[in-house]
Amino acid sequence: MNITTDEFDVRILIPIKRHEKLLKLFKDLPAGDSFVFINDHDPKPLYYEFRSIFGDVVGWEYLQRDPEEWKVRVTRTADSEADKDNDVSTLIDLRKADKKDWKYTLFHRYGMMLPGDVMEIRASEKPEEIHQIFQNKFEGDHTWEYKKQDDNETIIHVTKKAENDIDATDITVVNKFDVRPHPPAKRHDMVFEAFDDLKPGEAFVFINDHDPKPLYYQMEAENSEPFKWEYLMTMPKEWKVKVMKLEEES
Repeated sequence: MNITTDEFDVRILIPIKRHEKLLKLFKDLPAGDSFVFINDHDPKPLYYEFRSIFGDVVGWEYLQRDPEEWKVRVTRTADSEADKDNDVSTLIDLRKADKKDWKYTLFHRYGMMLPGDVMEIRASEKPEEIHQIFQNKFEGDHTWEYKKQDDNETIIHVTKKAENDIDATDITVVNKFDVRPHPPAKRHDMVFEAFDDLKPGEAFVFINDHDPKPLYYQMEAENSEPFKWEYLMTMPKEWKVKVMKLEEES
């Protein structure tokens, strides 16, 4: 085994280039060899992508877990054949990922894709919650196509059709909607219903045509669950707000 002392600091690269560089490094890596890279956040989605593409030949060792410096040693434990079609930009096999990591892995990776890129998702069951989030968050900005559906395997191709919006890479956001076409009473209901549907740690983004601060005070007065209110955009006719449901203090 050749344990390299070289370290690749990918923090200087844009996210999509980080994945391209690291995937190529692993693809060209002889069995038994390794490399170390440094990232500015937990690169766990890349681990699942490596396993999805190359199989169970990925050694993954955290050497450092600092808030702005994550250091990982990646080892190719055996030879393998890449299993990704030429027209697929990235492959995520959910059967190789912990279910608690599904959303983080998929939406983190989707946020780094370019328009026209295709993500192939493989699973042993239909990922209904994932599909619903795509519909809510990226309506009109993607296509979702089932390539295979049987009792043992589901294969889906998700094609990205538009550039990232300001909230696209925020994996906590599971819903996004525009209240501007609706009357004030309906806007209130839409926001409160969306909040009720959230789990702690999840968020939604809504767009209004003026500062919706009165709605903030209504939520504060009428709602018993803690939340965070964050302005993402404050334009004359487009106010974008992120609302997150927080964990209740014990």
